[in-house]
Amino acid sequence: MKVSIIDYGLSNLLSVRRAAEYCGAQVEFVQTPEAVLAAPRLILPGVGAFEDGMNGLAALGLIEAIRQKAAEGTPLLGICLGMQMLFDESDEFGRHQGLGLIPGRVERIPAVDTSGVPQRVPNIGWRTLVPAHGSFAGTVLQNVPAGGECYFVHSYEAKPQNEADRLADSPYGGRSICAAALRGSVIGTQFHPEKSGPVGLSILKAFLEL
Repeated sequence: MKVSIIDYGLSNLLSVRRAAEYCGAQVEFVQTPEAVLAAPRLILPGVGAFEDGMNGLAALGLIEAIRQKAAEGTPLLGICLGMQMLFDESDEFGRHQGLGLIPGRVERIPAVDTSGVPQRVPNIGWRTLVPAHGSFAGTVLQNVPAGGECYFVHSYEAKPQNEADRLADSPYGGRSICAAALRGSVIGTQFHPEKSGPVGLSILKAFLEL
């Protein structure tokens, strides 16, 4: 199994690499359009601000290459900020355009819960994954057990335009945050599978087997 991790200067590369290698993958970091286009599968990790992430991709000329690979059906996994950049736009520190691979936008998590009580933002910690459509069968989350938890660290949440693109939800403050999204060969996880123990590794392994 080979996987290419996109290195655009704003990501937790080593932890993702170690997790992928633990799952049996041959890993390479890629920074050029040519390398992205040659990849059999891609991981777009990320931490930090949306605008900085998109600027990092643009500076390396990677945006159109990533879009082309998605259009060709190459498996693509976006993690945390990487998931958010899969969407059309974000309102983090202004309005910024994303990759446009999953219709929808990224918005700040509300400062209060559904009862009007102030809640912690960012959302940090282990949260339960709930199937958005009754079951994870046939997806990269198919081996997640009932009540399975993954590790989240984020202040903004993705909101898919189409409910069909929601793969998993996670409850926070009385609301359902989109924990994972799926559209064609494009997958996003708001949580960090590489930091989520056996559950996260099962998700990475399933992706690597696509």
